[in-house]
Amino acid sequence: MKIDRLRAFMSRDKDRPRVIVAIDTDDGLTGWGECYNHGPDKALFPLFDYLVGFIRGQDPRRIEYIVHYLMQQTRFPPGALGLAAISAIDQCLWDISAKALGVPVYMLLGGNARDRVRVYAGVYTAPDPAAAREEFDELNAAWGLTAFKLSPYRIDMHRNRWGEVVRTSAEYFRGLRETVRADYDIAFDAHAKIYEPVQAAQLGNALAPYDPLFFEEPIRPENVQAWGELKRALTCPLATGESLYSRFEFLQLLQARGCDIIQPDVCVVGGVLEMRKIAALAEAHFVSIAPHNPMGPLATAVNVHFCAAQPNFKILEYRLPHGKGYAFGTGAGETAQPGQGAWYVKDPYLPKDGYLELRPDRPGWGVELDEKLLGTEDYVHWERKVPIKPDGSSGYA
Repeated sequence: MKIDRLRAFMSRDKDRPRVIVAIDTDDGLTGWGECYNHGPDKALFPLFDYLVGFIRGQDPRRIEYIVHYLMQQTRFPPGALGLAAISAIDQCLWDISAKALGVPVYMLLGGNARDRVRVYAGVYTAPDPAAAREEFDELNAAWGLTAFKLSPYRIDMHRNRWGEVVRTSAEYFRGLRETVRADYDIAFDAHAKIYEPVQAAQLGNALAPYDPLFFEEPIRPENVQAWGELKRALTCPLATGESLYSRFEFLQLLQARGCDIIQPDVCVVGGVLEMRKIAALAEAHFVSIAPHNPMGPLATAVNVHFCAAQPNFKILEYRLPHGKGYAFGTGAGETAQPGQGAWYVKDPYLPKDGYLELRPDRPGWGVELDEKLLGTEDYVHWERKVPIKPDGSSGYA
């Protein structure tokens, strides 16, 4: 079995662009992967044209060899774009390898350590506890979800006194706990918007009495020592890692005892192989893993297999695929139309009782891609909403 060609497609998931990759072998197997592409997404395509020249003719089952070879071809440690491209290639290789044996990918990772994968959903639009309860309950009724993630900010952090930002956040969470069901887990994502670690500690400790599932990425990732100091100052679980690239960066974070939960992204770090190495380092430090997963339904399928086999897995971020009536379980099943949603996966993993069920009878990632649709959907531009402070400078997005 040899790698014959690589095909890359630009698709979309409602308002987000998605770059999907297929690797075909000379004996008719196809493996699929998805890479992180939130800017600059169009720059990935020439990278794939370059990288495929190094792997054409190789046995796709030699995943460790191929990924290491591609890493070495970059000469210096690859950055965001290089690792995103390698991530998609790695995922394709795992898919092919499992399909060649007729087994799910998780069986190649040591078998499933669990029978299903718990997920949480982001809820960022609720203006008050009553609205949040309504949205939580709707997601629970449709999909059985009992875990949710919100933004902690209730007022503009750049146009209000910081003490007021902290106070309103704590009052909101207190109101949530008094309003929603007691069995709901609630996490908060601060989106690395806070510059000073002392302010991050103030906000986290104000939320702590109301039992957050975790307090996510309040500060920038670059200063690892600052994360160690922040964790020691907090009285709630601290999560981070979506902005880190490799096991070497995660090792520094873990050595600094900079978090309780790591959040690597399988579409960022170089793929499943690197995710496994990162997770093993975390396990040795008694740190659990809750993968970052804001991408499309193919990335979710990849994450399901990784999480199924990982002993220190905690919970998976989950974004309901748009289209086909998925939003709140209507089951409408409309006819697929280009440009409407994540139609490129025909049979996405959908929650049942708050979990994604494994598909032991389906080889590879366990999903079917719509090749006729891929590449026909219009490109959609996406960019971060960078805040502008009152003095005209930009804040962190």
